[in-house]
Amino acid sequence: MGISDTYTLVFAYPDAPVGDPDDPDDEDVVLVHRTDRLGPGGHALYADETGIVLAEISDQDEVRMVASGGHQDLKASVRARPV
Repeated sequence: MGISDTYTLVFAYPDAPVGDPDDPDDEDVVLVHRTDRLGPGGHALYADETGIVLAEISDQDEVRMVASGGHQDLKASVRARPV
């Protein structure tokens, strides 16, 4: 654990049909890069190349999704993996 410039965010959906936990079709993956901004908890803010996906990632690799606009559903479970 620690601070990385790039993370892969892995989104798992609890309402998806039960399947193989190692099946990549049961999750979505987004690559995010560190920005020069801080999130609401004071940790580094990461964004995908579009700027739509925003995540605050702590030095313990804890993830807090941050809304970048209206009508976003932030209920998916998300994990961060350093790249």
